[in-house]
Amino acid sequence: MGKSLAQQVAELPPADRDAVLSDLDQGELEWDWMGFWSRPEQRPPDGDWNVWVYMAGRGAGKTRSAAEWVRDEAKKSDTGGKPLQFGLIARTAADVRDVLVQGESGILNVSPPSEMPEYQPSLRKLTWPNGNTALCFTADEPDQIRGPQFHRVWCDELASWRQLPDASGLTAWDNIRIAARLGAQPKIIATTTPKRVDVMRKLIKEAEEKPDRVVITRGSTNDNRGNLSQAYVDGIYGIYEGTRLALQELSGEMLDDVEGALWTQEMIDDFRAASYALDTPLRVVGVDPTVAERPGDECGIVVCTSTADRDLYRRQAWVLEDASVQGSPQTWAKRVVDTARKWSCPVVAEVNQGGALVRESIQSIDPNIKVYEVHAKQGKQLRAEPVALAYEQGRVHHMGVLADLESQMTQWIPQDTKSPDRIDALVHALTALLITPPKGFGGGPITSKSPSRHRIPSARSAAAPNRRGGSGGGGRVFTPRGGSGFGR
Repeated sequence: MGKSLAQQVAELPPADRDAVLSDLDQGELEWDWMGFWSRPEQRPPDGDWNVWVYMAGRGAGKTRSAAEWVRDEAKKSDTGGKPLQFGLIARTAADVRDVLVQGESGILNVSPPSEMPEYQPSLRKLTWPNGNTALCFTADEPDQIRGPQFHRVWCDELASWRQLPDASGLTAWDNIRIAARLGAQPKIIATTTPKRVDVMRKLIKEAEEKPDRVVITRGSTNDNRGNLSQAYVDGIYGIYEGTRLALQELSGEMLDDVEGALWTQEMIDDFRAASYALDTPLRVVGVDPTVAERPGDECGIVVCTSTADRDLYRRQAWVLEDASVQGSPQTWAKRVVDTARKWSCPVVAEVNQGGALVRESIQSIDPNIKVYEVHAKQGKQLRAEPVALAYEQGRVHHMGVLADLESQMTQWIPQDTKSPDRIDALVHALTALLITPPKGFGGGPITSKSPSRHRIPSARSAAAPNRRGGSGGGGRVFTPRGGSGFGR
């Protein structure tokens, strides 16, 4: 990739560098992102495009690029001097607030005082001094985006959205394409690390067929290495370097199917669901812990639910959430506890490495959370194969798109030495539900005692049909709309 003007100046001999900088206004230079600080791929493409997809690795500068684009566009007005209306969409409300708006590279932090918008969190709204406004939305609630209209839209980490449909069957992305209809040339920027999901495949195809309408630029983590802390670089490379996912997560490249992988994308897509049977009394958080204080791996945390048929091979299961996180035992233990409380269910955790540390880390925060310990005696392949078979049989359904988990599933082959943390957590959870329940787990179903306060994002539509027919699983169907009534 090309270099920014700032990088080029920094590489000059000291005398030449000082001469160049002496002719520039330092105050203006600080805020001159487009002209001085940005790399070529971080700038908006030329032409009258409708969708710009900035597809790059983690830490490549996607957020800063989009925030600066919003800042630049917010200086403008519509035909006749009318204010512009912006849409800001990320997967969750917290992502919009903590990344797009208030994040270190978010809109507020890239705006000089003279251009600073007023942020009203309770209204989910930003208002610029010139009257332009932006509304904030979450992709997990696509119904919210059915009414508004926009001149400009920023969609963050599009490939990681769950892509759950609303009552009419449209996802948040579908609704955004419809809602971006104001002005002579509405524009959408989608910043994302690529995942092998349908929305990305369609955008890549559209860019090939209509290059004047959809433009894709690419970047890598390494392109922005000079702006990243060494701790971040060490952590992110520690997770992905040496794996097939490095091309996706660090280089920003779409991956193909991997020969020998236990799961294929088609196997997952065929039985994907937007709802699940109401009579699913069994639920568990699968955990694959890491014991290092500064780990290179993530702690896999995956939530699954299933029916409770006496014959295990008749059970249907749904993968509800991937809450995996990188961090110390204190970090992941808190995430595990928060997840177990949210879904009101126990934990199944591998204790081969951590031993008593796993249970103690969790129960030191909440001693009421039941922890079932799993001592993995078989290799990863032998443990994973029965779960992969359940997928082939159409007995496991992903609730919406779980992009990071699915990327790992479709890229891992048993010969890999790198530990598949998210897969391990998935295997622990589904093994407990469908294959071999841990001691004490099958003594009685985990049933509801009281309504839960925790709500889950999804859609109001009926069970999503799959290509083999049906919605996966019988019984009464529950389609959560922004929440559920699950309890313990």
